[in-house]
Amino acid sequence: MIKLLDINNLKQSDILQIWGNVSREPIKKCEANIAWSFEGNGIRTRTTFIQAFQRLGLSFVELPNFLKTGESVQDLAGYMDAFYDMYIIRDSNHKRMVEFAGATRRPMINAMSSEAHPCEVLTDAYYLHSKFGDLASLRILLWGPLTNVFTSWYSLSEALNFNLTHFCPKEYHCERSSVSYAENLVGQYDVVITDAWPSGFFDEKYSLSQENLLKIGEPELLPTPPVNLGKELLFVPSDYRKFSGYNQKNLLLPVQESIIAFMLG
Repeated sequence: MIKLLDINNLKQSDILQIWGNVSREPIKKCEANIAWSFEGNGIRTRTTFIQAFQRLGLSFVELPNFLKTGESVQDLAGYMDAFYDMYIIRDSNHKRMVEFAGATRRPMINAMSSEAHPCEVLTDAYYLHSKFGDLASLRILLWGPLTNVFTSWYSLSEALNFNLTHFCPKEYHCERSSVSYAENLVGQYDVVITDAWPSGFFDEKYSLSQENLLKIGEPELLPTPPVNLGKELLFVPSDYRKFSGYNQKNLLLPVQESIIAFMLG
């Protein structure tokens, strides 16, 4: 059993199974009790997870700051496992999340942590897979400093055996065999993915303009919201003719629904 839904813990067959069960229509009802803890705003992810619970007929209880108790993860899991069939948690403390996943007897979904954003990336990659086919055929550029979203893209490229290029400051690049480092803006790309910058980071070189996009072949633009104009993007995304579109994020609902069903077995 996969204890923690994180891309690092998924095989290619798991990812393809999740994608293969994505449906615009509600899928088979599941009977389960969900413990739900969600740090921060995350208005899109919160919206779609709650609607996924409703569409699947799941009972869920919101437990704010679930991992922020001072008790050990062994005690927390020991007391709470009797009440829940699954935990879905968004918490910045990635280490604590991994430790709890190791202590509980229940499956757990990482709804975002400081080091990973698997559901977001599985959704965006599913969109590209559905539109273009094999991701290995795409020239994908990650634009900007390393974030939890980009870290999950790194992991996905390893799991599915496709290549990425990362245009970022050298100190933000992590060596991975599946990820090439681009110090300067050269080459042609099919897709550019952006993300909000880490707190305290600013570098005009990595503020994406429409002129930059034209220079690299006018690729499809897939920004990760929330978009901060004047930082990672210098223009409103909808002003660019090859913006992936706001409707693309509607896929969060069916993909998260498929992830939940997959983790419940």
